[in-house]
Amino acid sequence: MTHGLETRPHPYDYYYRPGLPLRPPPPRAVPSDLWFAPRKAMLGPWIDVRRDPADTPRARLIADHLWQGDEPMDALVAAFRRMGAAGGRRMLNQALEHGIDSVDEPLPELVNLFARLDNPPDWYDPDRWEYGRRLWINVSLAGKMAMGVQDFMGTFVGAEVASAVGQTGRFVRDPYRRGLESSVWFRSVTAPRALERRNPIFHDTVRVRFMHAQVRAMLRRTWGDEHFAQHGSPISTATTMGAAVTFGLTPICFDHVHGRRCTTAQLDAVMHYWAYIAYVFGVAEELIPRTAIEGMQQADYMVATAGVAPRWTATMAGAATRSFDAGTPAGRLRIAATAPLLGALAYYSGEPLVRTLLADTPLRAVPVRPFARLVGLAAATEVRARALDDRLPGAVARRNRRARHIDPMWDRNTRLARYLAARAGIRGTPFDHHDSSTDTPGCPA
Repeated sequence: MTHGLETRPHPYDYYYRPGLPLRPPPPRAVPSDLWFAPRKAMLGPWIDVRRDPADTPRARLIADHLWQGDEPMDALVAAFRRMGAAGGRRMLNQALEHGIDSVDEPLPELVNLFARLDNPPDWYDPDRWEYGRRLWINVSLAGKMAMGVQDFMGTFVGAEVASAVGQTGRFVRDPYRRGLESSVWFRSVTAPRALERRNPIFHDTVRVRFMHAQVRAMLRRTWGDEHFAQHGSPISTATTMGAAVTFGLTPICFDHVHGRRCTTAQLDAVMHYWAYIAYVFGVAEELIPRTAIEGMQQADYMVATAGVAPRWTATMAGAATRSFDAGTPAGRLRIAATAPLLGALAYYSGEPLVRTLLADTPLRAVPVRPFARLVGLAAATEVRARALDDRLPGAVARRNRRARHIDPMWDRNTRLARYLAARAGIRGTPFDHHDSSTDTPGCPA
């Protein structure tokens, strides 16, 4: 069964139900040495990190869920495709902003979605969520850089995400709008009470979720059953959960490894913060971890099996480096000047991933190790300084003051993204870029 996605059936194309036998992972989800260094660095103090991740019940469940997307939102996208994207968007916005009861004759799929959105699960604790939010904002800049770089590598080198992003063409054709949308959402979700039901940030989170489901439906039709059999569902619920876990735990784990120790209770609070974000984002309930250790087990499996770079990696990296010309002295100077940036990427993710990313670009031979060592020294120094700050009087007050409004780092990042987008003539982030994806065959790019 395909749940509204118009493609040939595949025996694993269904949504999990308790008691069903677990599906094996898609063939592409095999361990790779490429991802071992960042896994070991992030998770080594808490769990046993091996080249091949441990075969645990949680790992088997997340492997199974690589075959499926977001069931209620996938159904809604299919229903909206039948009625027309414009009318569906209006209905969704009406329900978000004024409640499902304000919609005249709402589709059953919309009612089903809002039954979940309007009723937080029993495990959700707003006070614990707020504590986790403050802890996550309070991590070092170096820890946040670790998360950002590893997310970047997952996006451009990881098989599932790089294929999806590459197929849509947005990073090649429309990078400033794509970058602005990501930055705005990350900034917004660090605000107090960001995911309370009537908060506009909650509404935008659901719109991003809807956009992901639109892309998933388009890619499923475009790629067909052969690609599904090899890779599983595009933008799977397992990958979404894996992203939430690594977003949440990488920064605080980085700080811990570099001397700014955290407690189990603090790790669990940060995981709770991102667990509820994952819930609103549509992750299957059975995948959402209740503790940081459960999240680490999921992250270990997901990062280990992120796969090898697909053909889209070369396409996107080539587009980003198109202006570098090794045939002139000025061009060679520009290439050499990228060494500090590439060194930072290598420090946070490992040199093998950087070399894979740049293999087909003019930057492939830029030396990175000297700058990686310098970045490592600077990062460790900053974390130690923050650890000292934690031991001085008033540390809790300073932490709360930093998190009073929004994450300062993401605020600065979003200002830069807005500036770059404005220069390209882009203003606003309606998260509606893929409304046409469900109405046309293939990829709109």
